[in-house]
Amino acid sequence: MSTPSASSASVKHHVYSRVFWLSYLANVSLVMANALTFKFADFVKYLGGTERVAGTIVSAGVVGALLARLLLGQAIDTYGTRRLWMLSAVSFVSGGLLFACAGSIAWPIYVGRILFTVGLAGMFTCSMVHIQNQVPVRRRTEVIASLGSSGFVGMIAGSLLGDRIFNVLPEGHARFMVLFGIAAALGLLYLLIVFAMTRGDVHQRPHETPAAHQLILRYWPGSIVLAAMMMGVAFTVYSVFLTRFVTSREAEGHAVHGIGTFFTGYAVSAFVFRLMTRNWSRTMGRHRMVLIGLGGHALACFGLPLVTADWQFLLPAVLGGVGHALLFPGVVSLGAGAFPQEYRGSGTTIVLGFTEVGAMLSAPALGAIIEEFGFVAMFHAAAWTSIAIGVVYAATGARLPDADLLPEEASPAVPQPAAVAPRRVEEAVTECCGAKQ
Repeated sequence: MSTPSASSASVKHHVYSRVFWLSYLANVSLVMANALTFKFADFVKYLGGTERVAGTIVSAGVVGALLARLLLGQAIDTYGTRRLWMLSAVSFVSGGLLFACAGSIAWPIYVGRILFTVGLAGMFTCSMVHIQNQVPVRRRTEVIASLGSSGFVGMIAGSLLGDRIFNVLPEGHARFMVLFGIAAALGLLYLLIVFAMTRGDVHQRPHETPAAHQLILRYWPGSIVLAAMMMGVAFTVYSVFLTRFVTSREAEGHAVHGIGTFFTGYAVSAFVFRLMTRNWSRTMGRHRMVLIGLGGHALACFGLPLVTADWQFLLPAVLGGVGHALLFPGVVSLGAGAFPQEYRGSGTTIVLGFTEVGAMLSAPALGAIIEEFGFVAMFHAAAWTSIAIGVVYAATGARLPDADLLPEEASPAVPQPAAVAPRRVEEAVTECCGAKQ
């Protein structure tokens, strides 16, 4: 694992340290850059592609990220968070620049999407690994939640800026060059912050660095991976196809003019709710957080087809924001917590990888549903998927004890890898069958 420098080691057990706030600033710039690419489906349409083509390109990027994840976690454990973090940022910036230069549906846009998605996956993973290693084990969920609130700030800024660029610049390639050029510049800013923040870090390589598939079998996180997959489905709906839904509503003569209203409401509600509930993992428990989060996404997807004016985005936006606020920290904490600290990089990578599995499977499927049956059917399919996953999780993973609800004296102040018992495949089968109480 990577060891903080001497200056940051003195505040290791303080959540809101200099490292936290630099991570916060970096994450704002990253999510703002990513939010600018929520217009990607419009870009594909401009180049002559369809919803199905947009879904296929997005899916190709996710496949690339998943393949990279097979090596990413092991690489973090072997070479340290800092090196992989900066390499991921370079990949992200390269993808943004390829978007800005793409002039047709050809190999550069596929390569750009792969580089962009691989970089994004690596940057988020390294950020989560790094910040978790700064705090006591019982405050991991809280710090994940608190750092995650920065993403909502970036989401508001990025989606509003994207709408502004589209409103100011005339139709044509220039608006997309500006859009993706700014995204690449924000990625470069992120790289500089990470370089400065981790400059004094050193890395201690563990005695063993198993491959991802070996760790999955040894420390299987259980049915929480289904909830992780649903996060990928939900964000595919919001970040890829919502902009096309808005365009179709506008073409029908409805008073819908952009995605900024939705993402502002989504991000504000998620930010406020995240701060209000950052201690729920120790009071209500992470399992309930996951179930409520799945319900929030389902209700948001049921509400989106009813929108015919900008202000009507607010209710589904709030419901989706609440779902995100609760689901992300619960999923990452429960999933990554199944792995010892010496393999926390791989564990976090694996859990977030299941989010991308959800995106990979859903992007082309949802695009095909839109082409065959329309946007309403697509939203309903996503909603019922969330409900089905909630039912499965309630009957399996949610029945297991939650370590965050144990008395403080029963939990170690610092992660103890040696005390973590490996979870074998037979235990995972028992859990999925609901026999484990």
